[in-house]
Amino acid sequence: MASTDWDLISSYAGLLCLASISIYAGAHGSLPTPKKPKSKGIDKSVVQDDEDDEDEGVTDRLSSGDAWLFPVAGSAALFGMYAVMKYFGKEWINWLLAWYFSIAGVGSVWKSAASLTRFAVGQERWKKFDRNRVLILKGPRELVSVSLRTPTIALFPLALIPSVLFNTLEAGHKSALITDILALSFSYNTICLLKIDSFQTGCILLSGLFFYDIYWVFGTDVMLTVATSLDVPIKLLWPKSLVFASERGHTLLGLGDIVIPGTFVALALRYDFARADGKVTFKKPYFYTTLAAYITGLVTTMTVMHVFGKAQPALLYLSPACMLSLFGVGIVRGELGKVWKWIDDEKSVEKEEENKSKNEKREQ
Repeated sequence: MASTDWDLISSYAGLLCLASISIYAGAHGSLPTPKKPKSKGIDKSVVQDDEDDEDEGVTDRLSSGDAWLFPVAGSAALFGMYAVMKYFGKEWINWLLAWYFSIAGVGSVWKSAASLTRFAVGQERWKKFDRNRVLILKGPRELVSVSLRTPTIALFPLALIPSVLFNTLEAGHKSALITDILALSFSYNTICLLKIDSFQTGCILLSGLFFYDIYWVFGTDVMLTVATSLDVPIKLLWPKSLVFASERGHTLLGLGDIVIPGTFVALALRYDFARADGKVTFKKPYFYTTLAAYITGLVTTMTVMHVFGKAQPALLYLSPACMLSLFGVGIVRGELGKVWKWIDDEKSVEKEEENKSKNEKREQ
């Protein structure tokens, strides 16, 4: 009987932990920021310090129309990179993409480090730090406004380090730690900002990419070739060793297998938040169920891959796991119809909160 390969098992466990933590953090980062009630008759001043502009970002919401196009756009991009590598070589595209992801990585690591610091010190203490604001005005009109707390500015030099090391070290000398720092920051920020507008859209997205993953992994060698040839931080790596030695190589997990299911899990958390009427502490049955389903699906993927010794399309297991878990908890709680019709719209939530506040004042 063959002995248990604990080095390989530890590698799978490491990837599982990184992916789960990334989704957990990104889902909570996607929660809407509670808005303070606006005071009537008071105009917004350029020196007003009510909110942190550094937390305000452009939120992309995927509709059902966007979800249908995802597998098509993904297939075109994947095959395009494969064709370039096959006919022109992988060196120059790796060089180009390395520069692109290094530049993007600075902003991504910077934002992730600021979010981690804010969580560590707490909301109240964070607001006590000086707020530094840069304004570009054209007459009374505000063109550009950038507001950063002092710790955020101090973290910028540290955010440069992973990108500089990744782009200056030779391929054989790049640490998996550097790749993972950049990859985790990308996945965290993407889950925070890329939001699905409903569970209907989420199911369309997961279903489309379910077939996309199966075709490109089992039907051709395109996915495996691109994933193993690109030397860019779009995958998590973990050494096949209990002591983190790299002689045996690394196991890897693509960011798509984290971000796509992660946006669905994040939507489940926002639904729990909406059900709780914006309370700070609230029950999270849909979030914990879908997150547990993701972990189960990833464990299944790794088990099948280990048993058969062949790369597996992770979404083959992750997509059904996430969708079935949502339907399951909805049926058990008798809320499936309500869940299916729910739309994640922050504007409508704000209106409901304003109406609720008005009604409370009338009752008083």
